[in-house]
Amino acid sequence: MLLPISLPTTITVKTKRRATSTPRATNTHKHRTTTFNSTLKSLCKWGNLDEALRLIQSSKPAPIEKEEQEEGLSLFLHACISRRSLEHGRKLHLHLLRSQSRVLENPTLKSKLITLYSVCGRVDEARLVFQIGHESPPEPVWVALAIGYSRNGFPHEALLLYRDMLSRCSKPGNFAFSMALKASSDSGNALVGRAIHAQIVKHDVGEADQVVNNALLGFYVEIGCFDEVLKMFEVMPRRNVVSWNTLIAGLAGQDRVPETLGAFRVMQGEGMGFSWITLTTVLPMCAQLTALHSGKEIHGQILKSRKNADVPLLNSLMDMYAKCGEIGYCEKVFDRMRSRDLTSWNTMLAGYSTNGQIHKALALFDEMIRSCIEPDEITFVALLSGCSHSGLRSEGQRLFTVMQDYGVKPSLEHYACLVDILGRSGKLDEALTVAENIPMRPSGSIWGSLLNSCRLHGNVPLAEIVAERLFEIEPNNPGNFVMLSNIYANAGMWEDVKRVRERMAMTGIKKDAGCSWIQMKHKIHIFVAGGSTDFRSSAEYIKIWNELSNAIKNLGYTANTSVVLHDINEDMKATWVCEHSERLAAVSALIHTGAGMPIRITKNLRVCVDCHSWMKAVSEVTGRLIVLRDTNRFHHFENGTCSCKDFW
Repeated sequence: MLLPISLPTTITVKTKRRATSTPRATNTHKHRTTTFNSTLKSLCKWGNLDEALRLIQSSKPAPIEKEEQEEGLSLFLHACISRRSLEHGRKLHLHLLRSQSRVLENPTLKSKLITLYSVCGRVDEARLVFQIGHESPPEPVWVALAIGYSRNGFPHEALLLYRDMLSRCSKPGNFAFSMALKASSDSGNALVGRAIHAQIVKHDVGEADQVVNNALLGFYVEIGCFDEVLKMFEVMPRRNVVSWNTLIAGLAGQDRVPETLGAFRVMQGEGMGFSWITLTTVLPMCAQLTALHSGKEIHGQILKSRKNADVPLLNSLMDMYAKCGEIGYCEKVFDRMRSRDLTSWNTMLAGYSTNGQIHKALALFDEMIRSCIEPDEITFVALLSGCSHSGLRSEGQRLFTVMQDYGVKPSLEHYACLVDILGRSGKLDEALTVAENIPMRPSGSIWGSLLNSCRLHGNVPLAEIVAERLFEIEPNNPGNFVMLSNIYANAGMWEDVKRVRERMAMTGIKKDAGCSWIQMKHKIHIFVAGGSTDFRSSAEYIKIWNELSNAIKNLGYTANTSVVLHDINEDMKATWVCEHSERLAAVSALIHTGAGMPIRITKNLRVCVDCHSWMKAVSEVTGRLIVLRDTNRFHHFENGTCSCKDFW
């Protein structure tokens, strides 16, 4: 038995006659409709919205079937949304009102017109469109307006709209859940967000989709419930790049740097791939940890990608190189950028300044002005701090005056830089005058800069005045107490040192321990001052240490025990100096890295004078480049000299 064959309603035969099951007029209508939509689609694709609008306005309603007409209008509105063309959208809206067309009762068209008004910041007009027609619109229309509210900074109103939708017995779907969770995140409303989570769990239309699960993950990240974030991530049936990006951004937001880098490696290990957002989030973590190897690996992935990296990603890459002391790579990225924004210029300027290349920073600033790039407050903070650490007092004062010509009003950060410039150059009275006459209340950073200048120049009376002001502003900052204690110790005022330390003990304030770290392969190795006893007792450490000590002694290096600010004998002071964390890190790097490889060390405190001299000597006898990043700047030690020229 032969199976029946299904034939089309239109069959072409050799006689060139056409048999059809529908009237001839229908074919004509379809042909006109297809031509209309095809032409409209082409015009919209190439951005010719004026011609597209004229085509819509000139078309007669009769020949165009309703569904095809709505399809064409949908194409046009989509193009308006993509180009943020409020003018064309309004003209279409007006045309439809004048022609008394009922097409706006179509939920898809209504949603798109609401979206157009909301992306153009016209929430009131979006609301008017929402109110056309239905007493109880379908879910997509509710959600379109709610998203419009959230997009324009009204998350509370979006949640109220969601409540109204539920009260009209409109059953929420995944689209509505995603919107409501985003609004809860934006408004910081943890209670409502958790209630929506409960709704999702009880939802009886199948499991939540990927978008909803990602929205839940993002909600818990935003409200800071990281235990919930981890639970959600573990139980997600599927994860995509957005899921991983949300987790990584949450870890980064809590400064959980090693976990952030670890999560990125697991993501890559699972073959998930990445987006530019992933890398833009991870690179600042590499910069914070001075994890240059990890940062270079990411750079390699960018180069292997077929897509062109966007400007924010390249800015993050530059920042990573600058904060890892690789200013040469930072320059290469900057020079090869096809387009740059203000952040690109500021990142390069800050990189030069912190790496002791202030003259290059000043030259780049001149180029920036010639390129008609308007500087901002960040530009001048980078330049002023660079002048401060390089001893360029006159240039710093000139820049402070010039910045106002560019419409940049001095902030507390700029005044702190000016106080530091004057104080470091020995102009303590001028620095005090500036601090006392700032048009806003001085911050801790301003008085802290002046206190550090008192330490540099041994001005105890002024230091006592400044310290008391700091204790009022920052009563729990141990650095201020330690700085005053060190000033007393440098002056040999041991009773006053004892008094400051007793005050710290009474208030429960503890000094931060000196800590340094280096990256070898994918591991971060941490060293604490006076710690790592097993390492210091090992045969390899003792061998390298003794060889270094003999070699640098022959160069003329002798320990400067004045940096040990305790009332103890000289032998004990010499021992303590040798146990500073940056020295332990340097010896470890000499043991575990190949000859000639640069050594990169990061320290949580300012490097002391003796360790600075020791690093210069070690760089000369080993032929190694040693890059040390402390709290203020980078020190590039090479062939017995430092990039800071001994001014820091």
